[in-house]
Amino acid sequence: MAKYSKNKNQQSDKTQQEAKQIANGIKKLGQTKEQTKLVTQGIAKGIELYKKQQKAKARELDKAQKKAAKAQQQETTEEVQTESVSSKYSALLPWVLLGLSWAGFLSYLLLPV
Repeated sequence: MAKYSKNKNQQSDKTQQEAKQIANGIKKLGQTKEQTKLVTQGIAKGIELYKKQQKAKARELDKAQKKAAKAQQQETTEEVQTESVSSKYSALLPWVLLGLSWAGFLSYLLLPV
């Protein structure tokens, strides 16, 4: 009832077929079936190793992209927070200036010169 096979080194049929085609393509005159079989096994192992390396590279690239996206999202969040703080003060600024101008106008009118 195991989900996965116990033999992790079992190769897919597609990989074995590719290896056979390549081995038959490079077969030399006088080469025995045993030798061809060994060449096929070596090629199949090479293909599997190549696939593992490509998967590892893809995982690393995916991790790097996720990390960069997370950093960029964090930067935009910080920018939004900074903008919200500055927007509070920018909404208050016109009212402060209006109050100061009225205070100056009233002081001009009420104070004798």
